[in-house]
Amino acid sequence: TPTDSVSGWSCRQVAQWLQDEGFGEYEEVLCTQHRLDGPSLLSLTEADLRGPPLGLTVLGDIKRLALAIRRLQRQNHSQLQILGLQHVDSLIPGLPLTPQGTDWSCEGSERRCNGADHLCSNGTELRHRIPDRSRPSLGDTPCHIHSNGRCRLHLAGRLDPEVWKTVVSCVYVFLVFGFTSFVMVIVHERVPDMRTYPPLPDIFLDSVPRIPWAFAMAEACGLILCYMFLLILLLHKHRSILLRRLCSLMGTVFLLRCCTMFVTSLSVPGQHLKCASKTYDDAWEKIQRALTIWTGFGMTLTGVQTCGDYMFSGHTVVITMLNFFVTEYTPRTWNLIHTISWVLNLFGIFFILAAHEHYSIDVFIAFYITTRLFLYYHTLANTRAFQHSRRARIWFPMFSFFECNVNGPVPNQYHWPFSKPAFMKTMIGQ
Repeated sequence: TPTDSVSGWSCRQVAQWLQDEGFGEYEEVLCTQHRLDGPSLLSLTEADLRGPPLGLTVLGDIKRLALAIRRLQRQNHSQLQILGLQHVDSLIPGLPLTPQGTDWSCEGSERRCNGADHLCSNGTELRHRIPDRSRPSLGDTPCHIHSNGRCRLHLAGRLDPEVWKTVVSCVYVFLVFGFTSFVMVIVHERVPDMRTYPPLPDIFLDSVPRIPWAFAMAEACGLILCYMFLLILLLHKHRSILLRRLCSLMGTVFLLRCCTMFVTSLSVPGQHLKCASKTYDDAWEKIQRALTIWTGFGMTLTGVQTCGDYMFSGHTVVITMLNFFVTEYTPRTWNLIHTISWVLNLFGIFFILAAHEHYSIDVFIAFYITTRLFLYYHTLANTRAFQHSRRARIWFPMFSFFECNVNGPVPNQYHWPFSKPAFMKTMIGQ
């Protein structure tokens, strides 16, 4: 295909160009997954190849592909001007033509980077990053990001684990779980008398006979999902960010659950539940009971039996949240893992209802709130312009605190975290 019409190339023509240049193995990720056409190919930089969402890891391929793209850009200099992408040679006279460190990006947030600053046609800032020749190359371009009123050194294309924030999120979720356990003790004292307030009408519970062992199976589904997520967390390159997001989301949902079950006390959903309002002698007994629920994770498999905590289902929250994290932070091609995760999620919900441990509305609300919060959080986290906005700091202070320095979507990259055995590092690819 002649190079003078690159701006009119389709995804199929870009795929053919990759084949001709010897980069056929990247046709799937560039053309199929990310729909790269001619104009986007001309604007592609080495920083794009290294960073998310592409995240290429083979250094030789990155350099060779970047050089091929630069040759294509030089041959189509006039088309770059038409597209509004000024060529590096015309921006800085005398600068050697090298793909390293060159990046075109338009952002509305307040930032200052090394190199020359230029304006896009829409009025936002167009940064052209140029590496500092006086410093050793780190493979990424230093950039000072202004976030939350402070300036800090940031490496474009890298994700700072910020372990201290992960520790804060873990403390947050443990405190919320402890508070939830104490609220469960309080609502147990307020459970309505079954003789005065019989179970509410429920289409599913009235139609499906109770299965005594179903609730244990629901908790078993949750345990399997938990083990799957722990394995992913162990092998994921950005495990600190994953754990931080899980703790912040789980803590927020359970904090909302505390409010709902404290405000409204529903009658027991089935006659098989021997629940009655329990009055404790003093505050110490309440604390001891709360510690029992907390250390047993509120599971019947650990011998914990609770009453009154119906609005909404905590088991559904945990199972659904783990399912979404497993499917989000594994590659799209891992279809078997995704199928198993969703089957465990759906069967877990069915077993909760089949055991008559919750009303149908409890499970529905828990599933809806958990999925919406997960999707909203990740949509905002992947929108970099919103992360640094004043609105995010006002309405979502915890989100802004945890995500202010996360540079775009988290790529699904894996590596063996230990030095031995060596064959595991080779198997995983890092």
